Amino acid sequence: MTSSFLSKRLAANDPFDLNNADAYRNWRDRKLAGYPTSIEALLIEIKDPRSLSKAEHQAIIRSCGKTNMVLYSSDTVGDADKNIPLELGKQLGLSRLDRNWLADEEGVTSLTVRNTGERSHYIPYTNRPIHWHTDGYYNSAQRQIHSLLLHCVSSAAQGGDNALLDHEIAYILIRDENPDYIRALMADDAMTIPARISESGAARPDEPGPVFSIHPTCGDLHMRYTARTRSIVWKDDALTREAVGFLSQLLDSDSGYIFRGRLEPGMGLISNNVLHDRTGFENDAAHERLLYRARFYNRIWDTGVREIYQS
Repeated sequence: MTSSFLSKRLAANDPFDLNNADAYRNWRDRKLAGYPTSIEALLIEIKDPRSLSKAEHQAIIRSCGKTNMVLYSSDTVGDADKNIPLELGKQLGLSRLDRNWLADEEGVTSLTVRNTGERSHYIPYTNRPIHWHTDGYYNSAQRQIHSLLLHCVSSAAQGGDNALLDHEIAYILIRDENPDYIRALMADDAMTIPARISESGAARPDEPGPVFSIHPTCGDLHMRYTARTRSIVWKDDALTREAVGFLSQLLDSDSGYIFRGRLEPGMGLISNNVLHDRTGFENDAAHERLLYRARFYNRIWDTGVREIYQS
C-alpha cells in the first residue's frame, strides 16, 4: 500500500472534516457508545506508576482511547519521588517533555503554593480557583501540549477539586449545535494570547491560533482554550462570539459528560490534555497541597482516532 493511497484513505475517513458528514457520524456514534457516565468509571488501581503491569498498561490505554483520560490510585502514598510522572510517561510513549521555564530541574512542575518569587504571580502556584483551560494554551504552535500527567503527593485540607471534560466530547456537542461554530473555532486567529514580558525580562510574542486543530500527521483533534477573560483576545466577529458563548455555557452546565472529583495522595490523572479546571483550596499545617505535573508535546501511544476508530 503506497503512502499516497494511505493518506487518501485516511482523509476520506477524517471525522473532523466538516464536509464529511458520514465519517463524522460514524466516529461520533462509536465515540458515544458506552461512554462513561461517572467519574468512578475512569478510576483504575495500579500498584506503582513507575512499573506498570501489562494489565494496568492495557487499562490505561483502553480508557484513554475512549475518553482521552484516566484516573488512577496507587500504592505511592507518602512517596514524593518526582520521577513518578516521568517514568509513567515513558511507558505510555511520552518522551517529548515540555521543560517550561517555571518547571523544576527535572522538567516536572511542582504545583504548590508559593508566597515569594516569580511563581507566586501565577495562579497555579496560589490557592485561587483556576478556570477551564487546556494546558499550554499560551504556547507557540510548535510547542502545543498534547498530553498531561498529574500526580498527587499531598492534598489540601479543603478544596482543590478538578472538573474534567474530554475535548472530543466538547467538539461533538459544539458541532451538533452548529457546525459553523467549529469552523469559527478552527480559524488561525480565533484566539490570541497577547505578548508578555516577565519579571526576569523574558518576552513572549502574541500567540494567535485556533481553538480546535487537527494534527497534520496523526489526524487527531487538539484543543487550545482558556476561559479567562483577561490577557486574551477573541476574534471580533459574530460567529466566533456565538461559538465561544456556547462553549462557555457548556462548561458552566451540569452536563453528564463533565466529571468532578479530587486527587488524593497517590492518585493521578493521565490525559491527552483534556479540558479541566480547579477549585480554590485551603491548606493547614498537616495538609499542604502538592501535585507534580508533566506535560508533553506528543499524545499517549495507541489512543488516537486512527488506532481506535479506523482499525
